[in-house]
Amino acid sequence: MDQAARGATALANSNYDEAIKEYTSAIGVNPSAARYYIQRSTAYQRSSRYADALADAETAAFLAYKRASRDLIKDAQLRRGIALYFTERYADAKFVLDIVRKMDDKEKSLAIWESKVSKKLEGLEEGDERGKLTAKEKPEVEDPSEKKKTASTAASSVNAVKEEKAAVAPAPVVPTPPSKIKHDWYQNNENVYFTLLAKGVPKESATVDIANTSLSISFPAPGGSEFAYSVEPLWAEIDPSQSSFTIKATKIEVTLKKAAPGIKWHALEGDSDALPATTNAADTNKSTIPLHILKSNTQDKPPAYPTSSRKGAKNWDKLAADLTKKKAKDDDTTTKGDDDDDAGVDDYEEGDETSRFFKHLYKDATPDQQRAMMKSYQESGGTVLSTDWSQVGSKTIVPEPPEGMEAKKY
Repeated sequence: MDQAARGATALANSNYDEAIKEYTSAIGVNPSAARYYIQRSTAYQRSSRYADALADAETAAFLAYKRASRDLIKDAQLRRGIALYFTERYADAKFVLDIVRKMDDKEKSLAIWESKVSKKLEGLEEGDERGKLTAKEKPEVEDPSEKKKTASTAASSVNAVKEEKAAVAPAPVVPTPPSKIKHDWYQNNENVYFTLLAKGVPKESATVDIANTSLSISFPAPGGSEFAYSVEPLWAEIDPSQSSFTIKATKIEVTLKKAAPGIKWHALEGDSDALPATTNAADTNKSTIPLHILKSNTQDKPPAYPTSSRKGAKNWDKLAADLTKKKAKDDDTTTKGDDDDDAGVDDYEEGDETSRFFKHLYKDATPDQQRAMMKSYQESGGTVLSTDWSQVGSKTIVPEPPEGMEAKKY
């Protein structure tokens, strides 16, 4: 049927008003088609018309049982459970979702809605009407196939939908498919800033849960599925009371307040091997910092300096240390009264070990080697040191900074 096909296309493109219009026309031609009610219920729910969504879902369930179609019953009951959740009938929603689980416990979006319903029920006080069970497995509704639909009724329905469409705001942004949703994060000393790059996230049905060591985000995705993202545990503990989130047209932004300011996160997700958490003011000797933050990195290596030597990079720190040891040995054999000799080496013994090494190296070099050292060192900004004048004398030496760094001109 053309109307149903156009309705499916509009629903997939998040054009919910158009989808409602086309499915209404399709139902006018075939009022016994349970699938049309299921799809229109989806469009109503995503347009925040929850009462209409529930009415269509219950009609779909009634028709599905009448046809004894197991797949239609499951889909209609799932849509009914979701609509009951949004109308705040949480006990009824749990009852209906339990029916879905008995029919297909592998339904991909079932666990998400069960979790949402359970959280709502846990927060209810005793006697709250939202926690009372009133629903039945088979909804008691009027059989739509027995209704006589006239042309005028159908036309008025279409006109009503057109009027509603004219009154609403422009069509929302087309949602990002789940497979193309990406995320990013950065930090400073105080906060971690997380961004989920997803367009068209429905604010009224999106859930962002921020806990001490976890972050989870879920919302309906195109095609009737549910998108869910979670990180648990986070790299380090946060303060949920000072954390926040904002849902925008093109993304969800989350600000996570670090519980221990100044700790640098090396990843968004940590591991579960954490120290015991501090539970009271007297228990101040216990750290809440995870072990993966406290562990030292024993694999750190000193930076590798560039060289023009064909034998590869030299370990200048080791050479400087060897030179220092040699000097100490020579000092042991020097006569304490030999003041003239001591004065002769003062100029080369000032500064740190590396500086002393370079001074000795320059002192003992030939004139060509000294020229090569000065030229290569100055032109490269201190990143290259060569003693071979035949290699550096006829060209400009470009900077060769250590790996992970870059040379800048000032």
